[in-house]
Amino acid sequence: MPIRMARVSLRRMDSDFLIIGGGIAGVSAAARLSELGSVTLLEAEEALAHHASGRSAALYEPRYGRPSVVELSLASGDFFHGAEGVLSPRGLLVVGREHESARFEAEAQGMHLERIPAEAARAEVPILRPDITLAARASHAHDIDTDLLLQRFAREARGRGAQIRTKARVSAVARDGTGWRVSADQEYRGRILVNAAGAWADQVAAMAGVRPLGLVPYRRSMARIPAPGGHDVSRWPMIFGVGESWYAKPDAGALIVSPADEDPQEPHDAWADDMVLAEGLARYEEMVTEPVTRLLASWAGLRTFAPDRVLVIGEDPAAPGFFWLAGQGGYGFQTCPAASRLVADLAGGRPPEVSAALVAALSPARFD
Repeated sequence: MPIRMARVSLRRMDSDFLIIGGGIAGVSAAARLSELGSVTLLEAEEALAHHASGRSAALYEPRYGRPSVVELSLASGDFFHGAEGVLSPRGLLVVGREHESARFEAEAQGMHLERIPAEAARAEVPILRPDITLAARASHAHDIDTDLLLQRFAREARGRGAQIRTKARVSAVARDGTGWRVSADQEYRGRILVNAAGAWADQVAAMAGVRPLGLVPYRRSMARIPAPGGHDVSRWPMIFGVGESWYAKPDAGALIVSPADEDPQEPHDAWADDMVLAEGLARYEEMVTEPVTRLLASWAGLRTFAPDRVLVIGEDPAAPGFFWLAGQGGYGFQTCPAASRLVADLAGGRPPEVSAALVAALSPARFD
């Protein structure tokens, strides 16, 4: 007798909004879009924020970045200052030597920093070398409790019924008659697809038959070192070299130092390059009196930029229902309240809360 083959069907979940990517961009978008309809978020890894979002220096410095980034960061200010426990005072200090004065002045002006005597900077950060002559400070920079912020958005999304799926690596994306079909651990369908895939955003676009934008992931390496000279670093500001040639930030009684490297990479689970880290630590040591004698830990993340180094937020002009939320670079956490609100406004057909000029500056249509 003929053998009857069992029919195997992939389970299916339908939502109004499908989000690919579980970093801060995707999770904040899930919270905002859950106000408008059903949401499913797909994250390839076992936990949210596994890649760039989980490896960020996490500073809210709203004057940092290009003009459109600054505007988006400033638009996030009310949320941050109203979110209990998410921000804590840190401050920012830029230091340099006399031969760097032209670039130092430009940075101080652009970031609204107050010039202070070098002696005042050394009083605040006593390891700074005596030959540092340039210093400027801002008090408007704050630490961001990244885990608290991420969990706040995730809790808000789940509270409205959003489904957040980890270990759901996307293998195929296709347009169907009513929206988008995504294959991962099961089949998902959504009327609107939000591409918040970070370093993999161009790959997701190509999978969906949408033209990639030329997004490039760049490695950023970090080292955690013991508190220099046994100092209490808890009240030190975040310290930058002129031109962001290095930076250092207090972290749980230790100091995080980065060479501020930007080496283009293929999307992957990044790790620190020992030579790059050593070169960056040498630049840091040139500015301080305490040598680096050992590392407590090192790691790296990928900061993904569009060709013009500005975030990409909005509907692809050639693919209705396909929304970009990508190219956050180093600004993902400090812009996420306004960025997630903007993508929800655009996807929901609401007038955006930010200016029309900013909407245009962030739109993927700018690459046409």
